[in-house]
This record gives sequence, structure tokens and C-alpha cells, in this order.
Amino acid sequence: MPVQEVVEMSYRPKEATPATAAVNKAGEAFYPLDDRHDFHDARVNLIAPIPNGQVLNDDGVVVFDLGDFAYLTDDAPRPDTVDASLWRTSQVIHEGGLYKVVDRIYQVRNNDIANLTIVEGDDGLIVIDCSTSVEAAAQGMKLFRDHVADKPVAAVIYTHTHVDHYGGVKGVVDPADVASGKVPIIAPGTIASFDKFAIGENVIAGNAMSRRAQYAFGNLLDREPHQFVTLGAGIGNGKHGMTISYISPTDPITQTGQTRTIAGLTFEFLYAPDTEAPEEMHIWIPELKALTCAENANHCLHNIQTLRGARTRDARNFARYLDETLERWGDQAEVHYGPHSWPVWGNDNIVQFLEDQRDMYKYIHDQSLRLANKGYTPLEAAEVIALPDQLAHKWYNRQYHGTVHHDVRGVFTKELGMWDGDPVSLHPHIPVESAKRYVDLIGAEAILTEGQRAFDEGDYRWAAEILHKLVFAQPDNQQAKNLQADAYEQMGYQTEAPQWRGIFLTAARELREGVVEAVFSTASPDTILAMPLDVLFDFAGVHLIGDKAVDTDLRIDFHFTDTNEAWTMWVKRGVLNARLGTSPDAGAAVSGPKAALVGVVLKPATGPHLADQGNIRLDGDASVLTQLAAVMDDFDPNFNIVTP
Repeated sequence: MPVQEVVEMSYRPKEATPATAAVNKAGEAFYPLDDRHDFHDARVNLIAPIPNGQVLNDDGVVVFDLGDFAYLTDDAPRPDTVDASLWRTSQVIHEGGLYKVVDRIYQVRNNDIANLTIVEGDDGLIVIDCSTSVEAAAQGMKLFRDHVADKPVAAVIYTHTHVDHYGGVKGVVDPADVASGKVPIIAPGTIASFDKFAIGENVIAGNAMSRRAQYAFGNLLDREPHQFVTLGAGIGNGKHGMTISYISPTDPITQTGQTRTIAGLTFEFLYAPDTEAPEEMHIWIPELKALTCAENANHCLHNIQTLRGARTRDARNFARYLDETLERWGDQAEVHYGPHSWPVWGNDNIVQFLEDQRDMYKYIHDQSLRLANKGYTPLEAAEVIALPDQLAHKWYNRQYHGTVHHDVRGVFTKELGMWDGDPVSLHPHIPVESAKRYVDLIGAEAILTEGQRAFDEGDYRWAAEILHKLVFAQPDNQQAKNLQADAYEQMGYQTEAPQWRGIFLTAARELREGVVEAVFSTASPDTILAMPLDVLFDFAGVHLIGDKAVDTDLRIDFHFTDTNEAWTMWVKRGVLNARLGTSPDAGAAVSGPKAALVGVVLKPATGPHLADQGNIRLDGDASVLTQLAAVMDDFDPNFNIVTP
């Protein structure tokens, strides 16, 4: 572990209160802290550490640094500001490097939130998931080639459609080798479907998702025990300056039982859509008796409804596909390796692991709907459902990504929709209007007094809730914001869940200091350029200011010269539509390569300038682009969350 430089922290939180310290101390009696097997399993078979504990980009800038986590030594005492379970799992994962899983399977872990898994074939490498960034993936490939075998990449496999599993692909393989057919990229679902979900999830609602992710993943917090500890399911995200890439799959898996023979090894797939991701699959390598269930089986409870924002998942499908996996390969598997954290070895251990994960999701699903059928609202059900001890006391079922509480609410959303069944929530006032009425009724001083009383008595949930009224009615009331920040802070210290911790502690920071500027976005240039054209026009559509465009009537044809596709796009009645083909009614026509036309579609005012530079051809009335630009919106990546 590299020596960490002593730096002046940019933000200084408060200490844990006696009430919080007592809650976290009591947690030590609940958790099976004497079970230390994970410390061994997470470190065994280390081949080489991460060089200097750092990942650098091409400019020599550090984009990931294990030194940021130097406080996480194995024998470091738990601080009062961290839940005992979160502290323990963070200690488990604080080391990183290249590890041997079994003969011919290797993983690079903890130079990124996700693993790079390399399977050594007879005459080539099969890379399963590619980390989040090009830099992390390239470093992982170099570690492998320096210490194990210098073989070419024979295939890349994406297990599912999330950015931390494909974002590093250009650090693994040359795009030209994929384009030529030399290296296939195998992925679940049709190519169009994979592209749609991989890119659409991170772009169409990307600005909102990125801002929410800043909170949930603790990206706006310093790395230290009062703020960000780890992400639990992984060490943490990289810093500003890392590169997110994308290459579309070339070899789709759409049915369970499909196989591929690559570099002398057999890969058999179980297609598992609508689980942890819209497109996902499990992989069995019979020659190695090796199994991965992608992110449907982890060393943690996963999300049914993500806090960053994504499609609600089906908890039943988690359980169904895990059971099908057990039925197919449960009596043969000798190692289970995942895209996050460390493997599970031994058939008995694997079967127990998968059965426990299966039953955890099934329990959450079934008990949520049992209570729904008894008339419980989502919040009421979430308050009373807890995993039975036989499941809850397994470290791999702890709440390091999802929580039982918000997963229960996710099941309600998936099965019953957004309304909780209470008429009062069907058409409420927006928070600001509701808050003003509460303050008018109760009085600002009375709310402050009640907030302080609740805080002093350790009732932080109520303190945060009642003070929210005053903060939203009087967003310049710093006394109210400071007190609500104090309450959120203690809630963050008490939670086991890293994402809850990140949200509460970031809320506290922004209440005290104001909005902290974002440093990371999943809508990278590579993913935008890789967008299918229908998704590109969908992305343009969410930029249209509907009420401003209600009287706009225009049409533009786009000819993408490098793909030889033509699309016509029109705005009418406040709606942007597009379809394949051209129209004789188009007021303007724009031709050029996709890289140039993406800019015109999303920033139409740039069209005449690009035409002047010769990057595109613009025919017809250039003012049509100006009219379109006048009704297109820009998204502030730093919008308010804890204040109106």
C-alpha cells in the first residue's frame, strides 16, 4: 500500500453523537464479526499488486488511487462514524491487484469499482467484463501480460448493460480488431437491444442519473472515515479524468443453452433478461467447472430499484434465474467468480451461496407482495420486512448495494406502480408549496425548536423530516439547513448501506456549503457517438422545451454519410419526432459523418458554423436550425437536490 500524503481536507464534518456511537457499538453484537473467512478469500492467490496503488491516464494524471483508502488497514479500529458491517467489508476490499482464481482464470480487482476477468485459452484471452475505464482495463491487461501470459485477446464478453462492465473495452481490445471480425464481442440480447439499454440508460436520463449518482456513490465526499469509506460492493469509483469507452457487441446471446468455443474452451450461456440489468447472462465454462452469475449473485444484496435511477428490476427473476443456474450447473461448479468482489470456491459453498442469494430476493419479493395484498403501503411494508436471521447473518447478503428497505419499495414500484394507494399522495402539493403551508401553520421558530429537540434525543429521521419543511419554505435559512445537515450526517454515520451513507452525507455537505460541482458523467463522448440513431433522436427529444415549442413547425433531414442512413426529424405541437427516410417538406437538409451530425442534432445552433468549416453540408434554409436551437434546453449537471 503506498504512503498517503497528508492533505488538508476540503470539508470538515462533525463527530458522531453519543447516540450514534451507541447505535454503531450495538451493531457489533448483531453482526458475525468473528467470521473472518472473507479476509482470506479476498486476498488469496495474489500474483501482483496494483503498481504504486494507482491508475494513471495518458497524461500521467492519477485517476484512481488506493492510497486514498489508507485508513482501511485490517487492524484499524472502527470509528464511531461508521457502521460495524460497512467498516468490516471495507477492510476486506481495501487491497487490490492481479489474482489467480483457478487455473486459467484471473481477475484484476480493486483498481476500479468492477473486476476485469481474464480467461486464458489455448491461444488467446477471453476477457469477461472490462471495468469502468479504459485506464483501469489497460492496466489490468498489462498486469496479466507481464505476470502470466502475453497472448492476444480472442474475445470480449459483456455480462450485462452497465457502464462499469463495458466502459473499459478500448483498454482491452483495438476497435479495428472488432470491426474486422477478428475479435468478437459477445453480449446478452440482440445487438440493438444491448446498445439501447447500455447507452440509453446512461444518456437519455443521464444528467439526472449522474447527479443522483454523485450523491449515492459519494463522489462529492472526501475519502476518510467521516465521509466516503467505500462503496461496499467495490472499493470506489475513479477520479475525474478517466475515459469511458464503448464498442457495440457483435455476437448476441438471445437464448439459454447457446454455446461458443473460444481458444479451446467452451462457454455456455444462460440468458437472464430483466434481472439486475435489462440484458444480462450467466456463463458456464465446463472444462474449468467455472461459473459466473454476473451481478445476479454478489457478495451483497443488490438493488431492485437503484437510487441513482434506472429501470426497476424484477426480484422474482433474480430468484428464478439463480434457481435455473443451480439446476443446470449446481452439482458441477467448483468456482463462482463475479464482476465485483472475490470468488467463491468449492461446490458446497457455491450451492449455499446461490441458494442464499436466491432466497434473499425471493423473500423480499414475496413478503412485499404479501403485505401489499394486506393493504400495506410501500413505506409501511419496508418498515416491517426484515430478512430472517438464516439469510441476514450471511455476509454476502448484507446491504452493501441495495437495502431491504428500498428494495421492498422497489418491488411495490415494479408490481403496483408509482402510487402508494393512499389518496392523499395522489395529487399532493409540490414540496415547496407544502412546506410554506406547514411553516405558516406551525411557525419557523417552532419547527426549529422541534428539530433541535428531535436531534438532541437522537430522533434524526424526524429531525430531518420536520426541518425539510422549513428548508424548502425558507431556503436561505442557514440555521435550519445546518440543523438538518446535522441530522442527515448522523443518519449517514448509522447506516450500513454505502449508498444511503453517500446520500445523507452529501446532503449534509451541500446544506452547509451549497452545491458541489460534479466531476463525472456517464454520458461520455464515446457513448454518445455509439448511440443508435433512434436513441440519438430520442435524446434530442428530451431536450425540446415542449411549452416553448408548441407553435414551432419545422422539419430537417439528416444524411449520415458514414453509415449511409437518412432520417427526417420534425417538431410540431411541442413534440420532436424522427423516422427513417427523407421528406420533401424538409426546410433544411444536413449531411455529414455521424460524429459531426450528433453535434448538430443536439446543438443545432452549431450547424452553420460546422458547415462553414466544411465538416458538414447544409442545404436549404439555415434559419431552421436557429429556430430549433431556440426551443432546445440545456441541462445543468449541478441542479439542486437538498434545496428548491
